[in-house]
Amino acid sequence: MTTQHPPAVIPDRLFADPEAEARWRARFHAPRVSVPDWALDAPDANIYVSNASGVWEVYAWNRATGEHRQVTNRPNGTLSATTSPDGESVWWFDDTDGDEFGSWVREPFAGGPAERALPDVHDGYPAGLEIGHRLIAVGVSTDDGSELFVHVDGKTERFYASKDDAGIAALSRDERLLAISHSEHGDSRHPAVRVYATDGLTTVAEKWDGEGKGLTPLEFSPVSGDARLLVLHERRGREELLIWDVAADTEEELSLDLPGEVSATWYPAADALLVVHFHQGRSSLYRYDLGTAELTSLDTPKGRIGGASVRPDGTVEYSWSNAAHPPVIRARAQDGTDTVLLAPPGEPAPPSAPVADAFVEGPGGRVHALVARPVNAPEGPLPTVFTLHGGPHSADEDRFSAYRAVWLDAGFAVVEVNYRGSTGYGSAWRDAIEGRPGLTELEDVAAVHDWAVDSGLADPAKCVVSGGSWGGYLTLLAIGTQPERWAAGVAAVPVADYVAAYEDEMEQLRSFDRALFGGSPETVPDVYRECSPLTYVEAVRAPVLVLAGDNDPRCPIRQIENYLDRLAELQRPYEFYRYDAGHGSLVTAETVKQTATEVYFALRALEK
Repeated sequence: MTTQHPPAVIPDRLFADPEAEARWRARFHAPRVSVPDWALDAPDANIYVSNASGVWEVYAWNRATGEHRQVTNRPNGTLSATTSPDGESVWWFDDTDGDEFGSWVREPFAGGPAERALPDVHDGYPAGLEIGHRLIAVGVSTDDGSELFVHVDGKTERFYASKDDAGIAALSRDERLLAISHSEHGDSRHPAVRVYATDGLTTVAEKWDGEGKGLTPLEFSPVSGDARLLVLHERRGREELLIWDVAADTEEELSLDLPGEVSATWYPAADALLVVHFHQGRSSLYRYDLGTAELTSLDTPKGRIGGASVRPDGTVEYSWSNAAHPPVIRARAQDGTDTVLLAPPGEPAPPSAPVADAFVEGPGGRVHALVARPVNAPEGPLPTVFTLHGGPHSADEDRFSAYRAVWLDAGFAVVEVNYRGSTGYGSAWRDAIEGRPGLTELEDVAAVHDWAVDSGLADPAKCVVSGGSWGGYLTLLAIGTQPERWAAGVAAVPVADYVAAYEDEMEQLRSFDRALFGGSPETVPDVYRECSPLTYVEAVRAPVLVLAGDNDPRCPIRQIENYLDRLAELQRPYEFYRYDAGHGSLVTAETVKQTATEVYFALRALEK
């Protein structure tokens, strides 16, 4: 018999004040765009994604004519897309209702019917795509593992298959070399690199730094005949850059003398790199001259860089925002002139409050958190929501967030914790959760919670824990292992029963889990049991709201229902919001509905 779970209450409005109600909704509905991506040999043929239609979809932009065209129009939206190098076609990934399982399709850049791009490649989860003039390389993942294909002269050939995670990474400009990322050594969290000659598909080079040290191939030089591959390494305990000349089998580690971590892309002449630097929740841009080793700041304001690239004329185009100001796409010319590149139609999002830094001593070292107080908040402790980011290998940043802003409008202080497992704080911090995921992060959350209460920021009787994906997992784990700390929990698309989640999730995540937990549920059952929210469900006292998508391949619905069934058996207070999509929604109206439901649930829980 199927349990009838108590449905979540969806409010008509959150605030009695019409201006306040309109303001929070406007932040979500305000049109936004991504940094445009252009065809390799046709820089006027651009694509970007935007929510201008109310759903995140792919758009084509012809810079020569100024024409913008909506390419995709699907009920649950589209995010993954690229162009052919000649600019003649747009490729986008076609899945079913957000389940991430499908195939690449293509259509003319100027518009026309879409067709399956590679009919000889079976459906699966995407594992990389590189489109050349004469060669296409594509990766597919299924429950059987990873398969990589090349398509040349009308023929498709599978050149790689493994039970372990692997993917297409980079194609050289002359299309003679193809780099893949793989985890044949058994650890998908710290991958290795292999390079093939596309003529014959023979291995020409390998690179692996050993246990616990990943290598991430980024891109080959944009100059034809240049065999240099830009790679991220972590040989000194953090992600840094190296340039590997595959033909000469030489490498150069780039020592940039910057705290935190970096990534990069090439300048068009391959004489410099555009470096994105991340440190303590904020990012900035630099130009690194490969000839002189000179590092020059591009003087972007304090905040977050949401994407950056270099045009053929050397103009840097990037997305910028901070907690107080909504994102904008800007262009910085070589002479330093900085202008708005793309302004989406309609009114921009209303601003919000800034964030401040907190550094708290935790059991594993100093924990960085971002803290925001409502504008004109009264003196004294406040209701406080601790929003825990997903990933786990991600980080909260000083960026504009309509989600953070609505909690502030509702009178909550907001605390975002970059717990162990977060990126940007070094390899040891990121990998500290190995063998004991979930519980390790919550030690850091507890330390920040103690600080928030002791400092007078948070009312200890009105603390809410909230998160999505890995953050949803941590939320359910928190209300079970730290019941005395939390007055309510809000868990979106969470892992709730880790053993059942492992059985049903996509293979890439099973591979990730094996690396994180030290094996599968069959080989290390005690670790999965100790780190699963279901284990602690009897200790749950706080009311909890769970949101889940029917087609989610990352946090599948069955394991969530297992957890909810136990809550029902134990007669614990909970509500359930179920929707017809995958791991989150690309539909703005659905996002607004879910957000209103979450905040309203927390407000009601604190009134009890």
